[in-house]
Amino acid sequence: MGEILEISQGDAQQNAVNGWGDTMGKIQYWCPEGQQGQQGEQELATKMLQIQSKRFYLDVKQNRRGRFIKVAEIGADGRRSQIYLALSTASEFRNYLSTFSDFYASLGPPNSENVPDDGKLKSEVMTKDNRRYYLDLKENTRGRFLRVSQTITRGGPRTQIAIPAQGMIEFRDALTDLLEEYGTDDGGFKGDLPEGRYMRVDSKNFYFDIGQNNRGIYMRISEVKTHFRTAITVPEKSWERFRDIFADYCERMRERGAGSNVGMNSGGGGNVLPEGRGSVVAQVPSPSTSQQPNPNPNLDSPLMK
Repeated sequence: MGEILEISQGDAQQNAVNGWGDTMGKIQYWCPEGQQGQQGEQELATKMLQIQSKRFYLDVKQNRRGRFIKVAEIGADGRRSQIYLALSTASEFRNYLSTFSDFYASLGPPNSENVPDDGKLKSEVMTKDNRRYYLDLKENTRGRFLRVSQTITRGGPRTQIAIPAQGMIEFRDALTDLLEEYGTDDGGFKGDLPEGRYMRVDSKNFYFDIGQNNRGIYMRISEVKTHFRTAITVPEKSWERFRDIFADYCERMRERGAGSNVGMNSGGGGNVLPEGRGSVVAQVPSPSTSQQPNPNPNLDSPLMK
């Protein structure tokens, strides 16, 4: 069966296998996921499972977007693969492990004559934000195992781990221990987002809209003119840096006497849009409409997609 070993945070950092450590792309987050170690990750707990010839590491991690579990499989030949689970998804997965374990126990001894062509004995799907997880209990010449595949709905690499069927109970119990200690709340920002704002400069309209998705909080800055619209998206972690760069340019222009008009032609500068909380995008006026900004921008703009 499997053996569960408790590893403290310090020990886990010292005993990382082949340099295996904080990695994750953006989801995300679910990142994607191998780059999150560069995003200020903190490791909260680690468990190690030995199931047959494989080792599995279950790491509870936290970054500015919340908490998640990184599951890494290391085979006897040293190959490793990993998937990432939000705590809420890990809780759902834990429940599926119980279901798959019960089904596995009811199968009886392997019978090559009754195995489906694709080897699948039971399958389920989990979905979290832009990630999808395929759970397949399979059978081949080496035995029965649970394959867990993680995909990103908008493209990206497919990653997967394979848990020997005999170790599903131990895996479930290890997840349960971590979830009982850290809960099933993914964390992250939970307050109300700031309201959208608008300003006009000459013939241009600028909209500043705050949004949130599985990758975190962001600001979308939209520039709108007749028959023209463009936008950039700025992650919240870089807002202060953007502010400092703008402030530095403003100060330099003032020192050179070229900034006397800075901030003077902002028309509607600083206005809060009536319904702009966290999801406002500018609407492009048609040639027959007024050039005044629309107080109720189109929420279905493709810029938000």
